[in-house]
Amino acid sequence: MKKSPLFSAAIFALLVAVAGAADVAPRALAGTGFGANDGDPGLEASRLELAAAQKTAARKAVARQPHGNGAITVSGELKQWHKVTLNLAGPFAAEPDTAPNPFTDYRLNVTFTHSSGSPAYNVPGYFAADGNAANTSATAGTVWRAHLSPDKAGTWTYRVSFVSGAAIATTWPAAAGTALAPFDGKTGAFTIAATDKTGVDFRAKGRLTYTGGHYLRHAGNNALFLKAGADAPETLLAYTDFDDTIALKMNVPLKTWSPHVADWRPGDPTWGSAQKGKGLVGALNYLAGKGANSFSFLTYNAAGDGDNVWPFISRDEKFHYDCSKLDQWGIVFDHADKLGLFLHFKLQENENDDDRIGPQRKPGRVPESLDSGATGPERKLYLREIMARYGHHLGLNWNLGEENTQSPEEQRAMAKFMADTDPYHHLIVIHSFPNQQDEVYEGLLGNQSVLTGASVQNSWKAAHQQVLKWVRASAATGRPWVVCNDEQNPAGLGVPPDPGYKGFAGAGKDGKSIGYTLHDIRQATLWGTLMAGGGGVEYYFGYQLAENDLLLEDFRSRDRSWDYCRIALGFFRDHAIPLDKMTNADELVGNVKHDNSVYCLALPGQLYLVYLPKGGPTSLDLATTPGAFTVAWFNPREGGALSPAAPATSGSKLTLTAPSTDDWLAIIRRK
Repeated sequence: MKKSPLFSAAIFALLVAVAGAADVAPRALAGTGFGANDGDPGLEASRLELAAAQKTAARKAVARQPHGNGAITVSGELKQWHKVTLNLAGPFAAEPDTAPNPFTDYRLNVTFTHSSGSPAYNVPGYFAADGNAANTSATAGTVWRAHLSPDKAGTWTYRVSFVSGAAIATTWPAAAGTALAPFDGKTGAFTIAATDKTGVDFRAKGRLTYTGGHYLRHAGNNALFLKAGADAPETLLAYTDFDDTIALKMNVPLKTWSPHVADWRPGDPTWGSAQKGKGLVGALNYLAGKGANSFSFLTYNAAGDGDNVWPFISRDEKFHYDCSKLDQWGIVFDHADKLGLFLHFKLQENENDDDRIGPQRKPGRVPESLDSGATGPERKLYLREIMARYGHHLGLNWNLGEENTQSPEEQRAMAKFMADTDPYHHLIVIHSFPNQQDEVYEGLLGNQSVLTGASVQNSWKAAHQQVLKWVRASAATGRPWVVCNDEQNPAGLGVPPDPGYKGFAGAGKDGKSIGYTLHDIRQATLWGTLMAGGGGVEYYFGYQLAENDLLLEDFRSRDRSWDYCRIALGFFRDHAIPLDKMTNADELVGNVKHDNSVYCLALPGQLYLVYLPKGGPTSLDLATTPGAFTVAWFNPREGGALSPAAPATSGSKLTLTAPSTDDWLAIIRRK
């Protein structure tokens, strides 16, 4: 059934009518586009009619206002690891301006320096409209902004660099530009107190940093970080409560996140007079409450599977950014920091990362791609805007893209620009098609690129082998990667819902059994990844089952799987397992093929973890480390305390027999 022409015309009229509102009026088009019950959009031309209408709305001229007087305010909780915001009353601008363009023709950087001289951060700034755009939906103003998340208590100083020039923001290496008086050269100071946060809040523990090993580490308390959370939905930001967010595909409507509205709590953030955002904020509350600590999302998917997320004022306006929408994203990300949720930024996807079509990389033209895959002015501006607005967050990685098919040279150039632009040097990873991992990763290991991790996609039952492969391959180069299993195949299925959820009984749409269960995921994917020395997992939900990668709005669909994640993370945390000193040692339990029969992690001579996915007996080779050990058992299904440690005097082999035919973890410690 084709979409009614009347529908698209009505939407077009709505958008243009909004564009014709008051001169500096809000432009809030949240929820516009195809809904769940609308007809098939039909031809590409009719789909893009909506995008063209959005562009018309975004291009509405605004009345000019006087420039700001250069006054600077520093706000936020002025505490260690908290978000500190510097606002500058600068030149008046509007999002659609072209002469000058506030995003390309101005460059704001603020250097923040601790009084001790270290650290010092050169932080990119950005145009913030009226400074309250998340609530007012403003498109114009005189507020320019930069964020800091200070490492240390004490006095910090700032120095403003504010210059203008054609395309100055994307000129790299940075050109001098023309200093903007009275803004350029402003200086000042402020005082930061010690953090007062506790628990899972990242502000209690500090920024997650790559320190040259296979695990991220909190800079504040030096604790290692393992992640377990949601890879789906990739369209998490396609939310009806975000300004100027439209759905272009009938079968991928905008999200309301209504199943999680009840999870919002008094005191949690909202935006606008209508108190928007409760559904998505509630969804994050639910994940954190279950013990998950990460989630993933695309920040740009035009031409992709969803075609409903972009940071621009309209779909194809790559040099003009949407201040209110991006501030609203920021409110959600701020809340994630407080909940201890890691932000997995997937910066693009296969359909728009370059001009190569599909996994076969057929030559073509993809208008939505940034610089056709190169790191030119479109891509540089995109990366700078994302990092300026969100780089201060404490737990995140930058992912070059989902199923990335850029050339090795393009991947290296993009990663290098990111590393040079991000003052905090967050983890940089890449995601690939399963059958292209050798081709993609081999050319980026070690000193061939600045990448520090891999986001691995493979069959759910190949997680252990593939994660271990890239852990070892990266270590051999002298630049160990943080390797995570972030997408589980079969692509159509992924991690299944809980039994009984919306009638799920283990079968796909065809009525046939999918061939595995959430218990297999726990054993082979979750524990398989962790026992390979991986940095964690994120669960992907396919596209055929309930609450899938494009349509999910209810994270309770995998409630039991989140329990298993919490139990696994809790074991390593509560027992202070020194993962950074341990390596995979499957060979010690006879698993030279690294299949899913039994896994081993070892700190030779001191500590051994042996995971038996199906229980039963195994033997641990301790021939080179004789002595007295103890053996205790941990239940990965229910958690709880370890069994009482029993003495075990090793000879050449230590026999281990699990308490049942379920999965168990043996903890073998030297006395």
